[in-house]
Formats: sequence, C-alpha cells, structure tokens
Amino acid sequence: MKYETDVVVIGAGGGGLAAAISASKAGAQVILIEREDDSGGVLNQCIHNGFGLHYFRKDLTGPEFKESLQEELEKTNVTVLKSTFVLEVTRDKKILFVNKNGINEIKTKSLVMATGARERHFNSLAIPGDRVSGIFTAGVAQKYINLQNLKPANKALILGSGDIGLIMARRLHLEGIEVEGVVEILPYPGGLERNVQQCLRDYNIPLYLSHTVTRVEGDKRLNRVYVSQVDENRNIIPNTEKIFEVDALITSVGLIPSIKPVEFVQTAPGFVTSNTNQTSEDWIFAAGNCTVVFDLVDFVAREGEKAGKYAALYAKKEYLPQELIKIKKGENINILHPSYIDPEEKSKLYIRVSKVFDKAEIVVEPLGIKIIEEEARPSEMIEISLKPFQDSKIKEIEVKAHGIS
Repeated sequence: MKYETDVVVIGAGGGGLAAAISASKAGAQVILIEREDDSGGVLNQCIHNGFGLHYFRKDLTGPEFKESLQEELEKTNVTVLKSTFVLEVTRDKKILFVNKNGINEIKTKSLVMATGARERHFNSLAIPGDRVSGIFTAGVAQKYINLQNLKPANKALILGSGDIGLIMARRLHLEGIEVEGVVEILPYPGGLERNVQQCLRDYNIPLYLSHTVTRVEGDKRLNRVYVSQVDENRNIIPNTEKIFEVDALITSVGLIPSIKPVEFVQTAPGFVTSNTNQTSEDWIFAAGNCTVVFDLVDFVAREGEKAGKYAALYAKKEYLPQELIKIKKGENINILHPSYIDPEEKSKLYIRVSKVFDKAEIVVEPLGIKIIEEEARPSEMIEISLKPFQDSKIKEIEVKAHGIS
C-alpha cells in the first residue's frame, strides 16, 4: 500500500505524540508511526509521579502524562500506525515500513523524528568478570517490575546515578528488594537533586560517589560485585576495594540517541537541529531524546510540539529559514542545544554545565545575556529564552559559564 501525507512522525512517545498533535492543529495531514502495540514509549512503565509539572501544570505519573496527550490526539485526524517498523527513509522523502499488512510506502512532505534514546548496555563498559545472568539495565528492570509484575532480584547494587537509576533504587526497595547502594564514577550525582533526596536519602540507600565496578562474578547467576574508589582522573585507587554479595546489578550508565534509519543528516551523536527543530535536511525535523538527552519529559513534549508545528509549516511552504546562526559551546559548557538558530524565530536554549558550581553565571555573547544559577549541576538542564532579533553582524553565538561568589 502507498500513502501520501504532509507530515510523518516516527515514534509515539511524549515527543512524538506532541508533534503529531501540533502538526495536525497547524493544518497538516499527519501519519504517526509507532513500533510498539501502544503509544507512550517509556512513559508506560514510569508509574511514579513528577511528570507534567511544566507542560500540563499538573503532577502526573508517566501513564497519566501519556493519556493526557492521547486524549488530545484523539481530537485530531491523525492516522496512527501501531506495531509498525520503519525500514528506510530516503532522501526523496519516501518512508518504507512494515507491519501486519506487509511492506508499505509513504510519500511525505516533511518528517519529524521522535525516536527517543536507548540505554547503554553493560557490555559496552568493558568490565571484566563472568558473563552471568542478573545484570539488567535500569529500564529493563523497571519494565519487569512495573509492567510484567516480575521480581528481578533479592539483593541488588545499582551502577550509575542517573535519574532512572535513582528511581529504580527506590522502586526495588519498595518491592522488598535489598538495595546495597548506588555506585557513581563521578564525584557528583548524575540525576536530579530531588531524585537523590526522594529516592536515596529518604530510604537510607547509600550513594558511593567517585566509585566504579571493577569486576563481576558468579556461577550462571551473579553473586558478587567488586567496587573500588577512583581519583579525579578515574583511575582506580589501590586498597579501596569493596565487595557486594548481590544477585543483581542494575545499570544506569547513560542513554544513546536513536537516529536510525535516518543516517544522512548531521548528528553529534543525536540529530543536530536548529531552534525550529530542523535538521541539516530541511524537510526533516527532530525532537526529544534523539537530539540530546533531556532530564524532563515536559521538555521533550515541548520540543515535540514545536517540531510538529514547523514541520507542518514547512509542508505547507510557509516556513523556510533564510540564514541560520551557529551556537557554540564555550568554557564550562558540556551540552548545548540547539546548535543553530533562526534569528527570526523564538529560541529556547538547553544547557548543561561541565562541572558543579555553587553559583554560576551563564553568558550568551554577543547578545549580552547573563543569568545567575544557584547550584548549577551537570545533571540538571538550564533553560535560557531568546527573543527573535535582527542583526546581520552576528554570525556566531557562544555560551559559556563561570563560577561567581
């Protein structure tokens, strides 16, 4: 079967749902593609609250956030294709996909990639030891408990203090699983401070900063994990080894943006976009964790909404930027999104500093913007809004940070 449409959205998580709704409201004909049987993505297994505070102005669980978007989607004329896997996206704006009806093709005018990110696997860490069962990514452990009602362990250690690792420490504890601690190679937590407090301190779960796993052992099933302290260069400090006798190691060691099957646009490693979510291929837009990893799904939905809007405008030939200005990372900036801006449109910059500051000044030059951030941390995104401007002399914008007393 062959389809024709204005906008295709790939991925029906928080970003994809918001993009499809927005594109439809902007007057475009939209097809939303989702590989799973249900929309929502990882939101379906995130049964804790804390979602929606920015986007909906409500404190919601992950499924409630998804349902709120789903209700909006059902008011539109968006065509939703579930259990559908995209095989290929070509430069001539054709999308090949497969589902129970066979192999099909869509001819589109614009595309929104909202494909999220995948978890970095334990095997990528090159940790020596036995290859045993009992080692799970945090997302897999979360799915086992929250969706499949399975108990993955009796006693567990968590590697990585990203938000999902912190949340899973609490979840495992509440399910009666003894959590020996959370091990983090950095000298500061990788997740939001509120999650450190609510998930670890409130339950007296130890956090081992500047520590890493050095070896795993077991006979078919994991039974021992070796942990050592590291110095500022992440080298193992002798005689600091701790041994944890556990039957599960839960890893929360980062997310990798999912860009396939679109591999002919600029990436670093996620899709490089402008403030209108446009990629290096002007008909392809991208939003959410397939660009950079956001710390809140509210930001993902906000970016999806914007991507859908501009994809629809592009499809209707109502948006095509004339000239983009590059934004570059300056001193003490680790993550900066987007990478380009159309100065005639509003912009929202998302920034992660490269180290912990008790107090930091973020500077955007040559626009002369300065903001003060209390306790700036690499784990928490800083937002800066830019108004449209017209200045032909500005060819590049730099964002930098420094500590102040």
